[in-house]
Amino acid sequence: MQILPPSEYTFPDPAEADPEGQGLICIGADLSASTIYEAYTHGLFPWFSENEPICWWCPEPRCIIRPQEYKPSKSLIRNMKKLDYTITVNQAFGRVIRSCSLPRSYADETWISEDIIYAYCQMFDAGYGYSIEVWDKGRLVGGLYGLSIGHGCFGESMFSTQTDVSKMAFYALMLLGRENNLPWIDCQLVNDHLISLGACTLSRHAYLNSLQDVIKQPAIDWKKYQDSVFSSKTIAETAQLLGTT
Repeated sequence: MQILPPSEYTFPDPAEADPEGQGLICIGADLSASTIYEAYTHGLFPWFSENEPICWWCPEPRCIIRPQEYKPSKSLIRNMKKLDYTITVNQAFGRVIRSCSLPRSYADETWISEDIIYAYCQMFDAGYGYSIEVWDKGRLVGGLYGLSIGHGCFGESMFSTQTDVSKMAFYALMLLGRENNLPWIDCQLVNDHLISLGACTLSRHAYLNSLQDVIKQPAIDWKKYQDSVFSSKTIAETAQLLGTT
């Protein structure tokens, strides 16, 4: 993990910049690794459409999910036992983020622009990114990616080309979060899909206070997992041992 140089930019206090809780904190800066690191350690993340200025957000409330409380659905467990997928960690970060950037059936546009892809790949190269991949006979069929600072784990996006495979990647992330005693995984903005997976909300004030504690904790050792290749059946069996089913 690289120690990044200080950012050229200082981000404002979200409560002062956005007292009404609309979520938009500031506009501008850049997408260098140092700036992204500075933003995330202060509770902000970039979210903007292509050809728009860089916008930095800190929503009220904040959407999170607690790995210790996550319960996979019975149908997901059945599919994981029945189907022989392989799940890996940090084996194809670039391919995952690019797959997440593709248009969805419900939207033609994506906020994951070429600039975002480049920026987050730089964060991954510096040791602050992670990805979880799901493979079907050597073909990438689903996954997710995010950033990780200390014990702060920030989920960004996921994709799926087959039924339930993004949920399998999400399940694997929950197991890794549980094993590392993460208090929460940041999901940023509330939506129905995340709520269906067990997400909840924190007030922005509570999230920012917790954030300052978790980023000071030792970094997750992703290398411990990235050399492991395990089948979805192994994931289901591990979950059963951990008492999450």
